[in-house]
Amino acid sequence: MEEKSLFVRWRANFLTGLFIVLPAVISVAVLVWLFGTVANITDTLLFFLPHEFTHRAGPNGPGTGPMYWYWSLAALTLAVLLTSVLGRLARNYFGKKTIEWVEAVMLRIPLFNKIYGAIKQVNEAFSSGSKNSFKTVVLVEFPREGMYSVGFLTSEQRQEVQAKTKERVVSVFIPTTPNPTSGFLVLVPEDKVTKLDMSVPDAIKYIVSLGALSPNFVPPPPESK
Repeated sequence: MEEKSLFVRWRANFLTGLFIVLPAVISVAVLVWLFGTVANITDTLLFFLPHEFTHRAGPNGPGTGPMYWYWSLAALTLAVLLTSVLGRLARNYFGKKTIEWVEAVMLRIPLFNKIYGAIKQVNEAFSSGSKNSFKTVVLVEFPREGMYSVGFLTSEQRQEVQAKTKERVVSVFIPTTPNPTSGFLVLVPEDKVTKLDMSVPDAIKYIVSLGALSPNFVPPPPESK
C-alpha cells in the first residue's frame, strides 16, 4: 500500500512538472527547427567565404560538414539587414520601379511565374495593409451541420460562384490546428456566417492553442424594455 501511495505521489509530481516544462521545451524545439529551416536558405549568403572557414570538417575533408551555428546566425543577420535595405528602397520612386521591373521579369518565366504569382497573392492576403486581409473572424458550420469552426472571412464571391448558386456566397478560410498556415477554403452563404467580436490575433492564438486560450468575451448589456 505504501509503495502504491509512493508511486501515485511520484506520478502526480511528474505530471505537474511535465505541464510546467512542456511549453518551454516545445517553444525551444520550435525555435531550433525554425532557425535550422531558415538557415538552410540564408547560409548561401556567405558564399563569398571559404567553406573551410565557415563549415565543420566532414567525412570528405575540411569544410564539407555543416556550417557553424554562429556563422548561420551571421547569415541570418545579414538576411535581415538586406531585407531592411530592400524595404527602404521600396519606399522611394526608383526603388519601386526597380522592384516592379524585377517582378515583371519573374512573371514572364514559365512555371516559376505560376508559383511566384500564387505566393504573392497569398502574401498580399495576409498583409495588414491589403484590402483582402483577413480582418473578420467568423463562425461557420463545418465540417458538417451542427458542428462549428472558427474561420476568417476573405472575400465575397460575386461572379461565377454566386451566379451558379443563386446565393450571396462568401469565401471563408478555416485554418487547421495547431498549424494555422494550412486549412480549408469553403464557400458559405452569407446568411449562414456568424461574425465574431474576437480579433484576428486572438483567433489565431485560440486555434494554435487547440482552443485552450479562449479570448475574453464581455456580453452586451441586456436591452432595456
